[in-house]
Amino acid sequence: MENQVIIFDTTLRDGEQALTASLSVHEKLQIALAIERLGVDIIEAGFPVSSPGDFHSVQEIARTVKNARVCALARAVEADIQACGDALSVAEQFRIHTFISTSDVHVQQKLRKGFDDVEAMAINAIKFARKFTDDVEFSCEDAGRTPIDNLCRIVESAIKAGATTVNIPDTVGYTLPNEFGGIIQQVFNRVPNIDQAVISVHCHNDLGMAVANSMAAVQAGARQIECTINGIGERAGNCSLEEVAMIMKTRQEFLGVHTNINHQEIARTSKLVSQLCNMPIQPNKAIVGSNAFSHSSGIHQDGMLKASNTYEIMTPESVGIAKTKLNLTSRSGRHVIKHRMESLGYKETDYDLAELYKDFLALADKKGQVFDDDLEALLFNIQQQDEKDFYSLETLNVQSGGGEFATASIKLAVGEQKVIEAATGNGPVDALYRAIKQAVDVEFEVTDYKISNKGSGEDGLGQAHLVVAWQGRNFHGYGLATDVIEASGQALIHCLNNISRAQTIAEIKEQKKEANG
Repeated sequence: MENQVIIFDTTLRDGEQALTASLSVHEKLQIALAIERLGVDIIEAGFPVSSPGDFHSVQEIARTVKNARVCALARAVEADIQACGDALSVAEQFRIHTFISTSDVHVQQKLRKGFDDVEAMAINAIKFARKFTDDVEFSCEDAGRTPIDNLCRIVESAIKAGATTVNIPDTVGYTLPNEFGGIIQQVFNRVPNIDQAVISVHCHNDLGMAVANSMAAVQAGARQIECTINGIGERAGNCSLEEVAMIMKTRQEFLGVHTNINHQEIARTSKLVSQLCNMPIQPNKAIVGSNAFSHSSGIHQDGMLKASNTYEIMTPESVGIAKTKLNLTSRSGRHVIKHRMESLGYKETDYDLAELYKDFLALADKKGQVFDDDLEALLFNIQQQDEKDFYSLETLNVQSGGGEFATASIKLAVGEQKVIEAATGNGPVDALYRAIKQAVDVEFEVTDYKISNKGSGEDGLGQAHLVVAWQGRNFHGYGLATDVIEASGQALIHCLNNISRAQTIAEIKEQKKEANG
């Protein structure tokens, strides 16, 4: 155990709170299951007290995930901890993670308390959390700027109160690697009961050193890293899971530590999070960027042809990136599709072959050739439609050209009803969105709209990403089709269905509230 570094994934908590739009319960569950398959040890699923939606999503993840321990976050407040206990109670094993600020700037300016008061709050919170579970994590927020005497004091008190994991976060990404490693080393040297808890680190990337700081902490004795897929998170983001995982795998002989990560799931999990969170991955991103394994220089290419290890310290396959790009046509049978999905790392239980093959044939008839990226995009689109939708775009017809305006007519399923509407706009997408707005009883505003090519070449699938504002909340929608107008319509319908589910959750909570008096 002492050589294993526990991977604590906070994509759904710290990562999600930095997004332009909230994820739906279904989307969070998709990500949680992918992260579970990736082999993480702890999944921080959310902050249950923050909203009914977050409470519900934490509960669903806790009910569904079996191979990772599910965790939820709470301030050092009993109501927060109670919400965690209630949401997580459906799980066989779970963790409650409570935190309070410890740096002078936070204690004095944010909390407006003395350090003695902060210490007492931490102790009470940990003891209260222990009533729900024996797996309690405590975080000293802004530990990187906390005076070392105070930090050691509160770590000792937290462990004595019952914390089994103590997290030392560099909350604002302030420290340098040797400095942060030194802090961890001092905690180990000065806290007498340090052997009774796992020391964790949670580093932010404000100065681009989250990964370096995390690895420095591991070398100093920390045995849990808190990180996110693609490094998403507040401000400049968090420590990148895929980077620390591959560092520990590639340099295992030097570091002497290992993780439980299934490295071949990295690329697939990265793509899923990027799509659902509407956060594109920069091409030069380590491990998962589109250029991470490309070689342009003539010297590099010559070296690669002679021996791949001249310029590659790891292979694309080691993180789940398949080199083969096989084109398929409408003449390809089901067995070929099944074989391609197996080659891409998917098991039979990950998809419905009959449904995927039906969509594949429809796409092959339109495009002629279908590539690996197209297959994965089709699968992703099917997974997005797994829930029963309140809204469904059945037909659309758009006309545009050199005139002053475009026109759109639609047939929309709204619950059990069929609604037909038409509208004009200053472009085809504008006309389509005006028609949809006329058909639904929802006041919303489109705040962000992007279209891009999914795959490669001129016949790649068109994808649309949309952010819609409704009652002070943002919702993200995604659409995929050979026609970008159709994809745009699907993206808006996706947003509206997410809004519908949010309304349902709020209504259920209100009904429970009325029933309880």
